[in-house]
Amino acid sequence: MSRLILASGSAIRREILDGAGLDYEVIVRPVDEASIKEAMLAEGSRLRDIADALAEAKAMRVSRQEEGLVIGADQIMVMRDENGIDQLFDKPKDLVEARSRLLEMRGKKHELIGAVVICENGAPVWRHICRTKLWVRDFSDSFLDWYIEIEGEALTKSVGAYRFEGPGAQLFEKVEGGFFGILGLDLLPVLDYLRTRGIAQS
Repeated sequence: MSRLILASGSAIRREILDGAGLDYEVIVRPVDEASIKEAMLAEGSRLRDIADALAEAKAMRVSRQEEGLVIGADQIMVMRDENGIDQLFDKPKDLVEARSRLLEMRGKKHELIGAVVICENGAPVWRHICRTKLWVRDFSDSFLDWYIEIEGEALTKSVGAYRFEGPGAQLFEKVEGGFFGILGLDLLPVLDYLRTRGIAQS
């Protein structure tokens, strides 16, 4: 059976694979995500392609040096501004920026675009794109204060400043898409592919 490697330091992605009962290793090699995003935005690339390129870069960086199937994943957040232009968001740098981000999201819809790329022997062998639409409710200022207090620095770990699997679920009034896609690793299609490779039980 091939080794399975997760090329991500994300705690929630590890929890997803652990919950599915998979046997895997975590190996992370640094990738200059900012440069990739900057170059692709300058070229006018589609936003979905940016998520895909980031996921591939992470998996490829490990796959060039390690045997086995390497899972790379990335997720970007997109929200349309008042001029109808889609804006790409990065993780908030601190709690001040997280508060500002949440206020900007209040009462609006945004989209999460998640990509998963699996590489083997330094080349991509499988890829998947997942899009999820989320509507943030018109929450009160007192709720925002409470939310930031209980979540703290965890808000800086995701692009939307929320953990959907935690208190962040209270931010929303409606969601179109799957639970795992929101968390940043769309598990079911990944399992489908791993079954074809004999890594997950068929």
